[in-house]
Amino acid sequence: MLLEAVLSIGSDLGLRATLQQIVDTATTLTGARHGALGVLEPDDDRTEALYRTGMTEAERRSVDRLLPERRAGLSAEAEDGDGEPSDAPAPAYLVAPIQVHTELFGHLCLAGKSSGPFTGTDRALLHVLASQAGIAIGNARLYESARQRERWIEGAAAVTTALLTGTNAADALMTVAESARVLAGASAGVILQPTEEGGMEIVTASTLDDPAGIVGTTIAPGSPVLVQLLGGEPVFIDDSATDPRMTTDVRSRFGPSMMLPLQSGGRLIGTLALPRRRGAPPYTAVDRLLATQFASQAALALVMADAQADREQLAVYEDRDRIARDLHDLVVQRLFATEMMLESTRRRATGEGEAGELLGRAVDELDSTIQEVRTAIFALQQPPAEAPSTFRGRVLRETGGASALLGFPPSVHFTGAVDALVDEATGRELLAALRKALAAAHRRPGVSAIEVEVDATVRLADGRGAVRLLVADDGRDEEGGRSTTVTWQAPL
Repeated sequence: MLLEAVLSIGSDLGLRATLQQIVDTATTLTGARHGALGVLEPDDDRTEALYRTGMTEAERRSVDRLLPERRAGLSAEAEDGDGEPSDAPAPAYLVAPIQVHTELFGHLCLAGKSSGPFTGTDRALLHVLASQAGIAIGNARLYESARQRERWIEGAAAVTTALLTGTNAADALMTVAESARVLAGASAGVILQPTEEGGMEIVTASTLDDPAGIVGTTIAPGSPVLVQLLGGEPVFIDDSATDPRMTTDVRSRFGPSMMLPLQSGGRLIGTLALPRRRGAPPYTAVDRLLATQFASQAALALVMADAQADREQLAVYEDRDRIARDLHDLVVQRLFATEMMLESTRRRATGEGEAGELLGRAVDELDSTIQEVRTAIFALQQPPAEAPSTFRGRVLRETGGASALLGFPPSVHFTGAVDALVDEATGRELLAALRKALAAAHRRPGVSAIEVEVDATVRLADGRGAVRLLVADDGRDEEGGRSTTVTWQAPL
């Protein structure tokens, strides 16, 4: 039976079944009524798992207390001073250490032999089985560590691929938080970013529960944990609810936690926090190492994704600038030259009645076409991102885009609650009028300043409210005088 047990141990990596088999075999070979095998956590003195046989619930609780408390000295009960099996009468229980080399994995305990006291042969059998248990635990942990490393590496590679295939900033942070939560076995994956006040705020949370109470939580400036994070140091916490370094309102929900800086090239992007529920097992040294490496890889991927997005946006800007230059340098100049020729011809044909009228109409059409092309040039200068959701934001977006061609930003003033009063249809008309006014100002010589005013407090003669657009510049009109203000108005 001992030979069969030794041969079967380590034949597969099903650690739980193997260790239970060791306990069962030890009790059978020695005639003990009770057996227990306690496995210690890798980085702690606490029992990670306890495998038992032939015990009542009260006896199980007794063994639960016995093994951790007598961790260092229980094996003395089973050996003599030379470390060899002793023939002296043994006590009512035997305990042998489970270790490989100098690393202690736990203890194998037997008690209650029905035929009398334990013998030296019983002690020898117990030590053999304890040695085999140590080998099985060591191999299983090595295998699990290798599998764990493989999962984290695959997870980091998947995150990098996802970020570089194109995603916005919010989705990128959620990808990192969710992947880390799953890999770490955490109850939440949280991303914090620095605030203007010098603290940190939770901006993204991946959790199986409702994240509403987590997102928006802040760490106040000067917090001890914040000092470490801003210094680029990871923070490992055994119990978030009781650790004095934790000051957030949500800390009472969680127990063990890791807080890992997301930094690359000396740039701190934020912090990745991976809290577990209260009472959950603490993170091991391997967990901490792999999570730290993941955070470094994720930070690099975020920086690369951000740089890639900037390059793509720059390419769009450059392409739009090229199109705008072509329109301005080729199309507009040719249209303007044609308009001047027609205008000159019209002046010479003023006495020919219908011909002069037709030429005048052609000049007006060309002038209108030039205005539309200039408006298109301004539109090409707009950022390719989604348009702002508010009317005020759309006005600022138009004037901001115009500044690229004008060479200076127009001054913009708002009067009244424009976002609440200006509806969608009126807003589109006003923006169209604004584009034409800016394009016309760009056409006039000597323009170095433009003032734009949107007033939603205007009252019409019949008492109805109205919105008025005023666009004034310091250029000169066609006769050489000072430019007049362009006015547009519509009822609300």
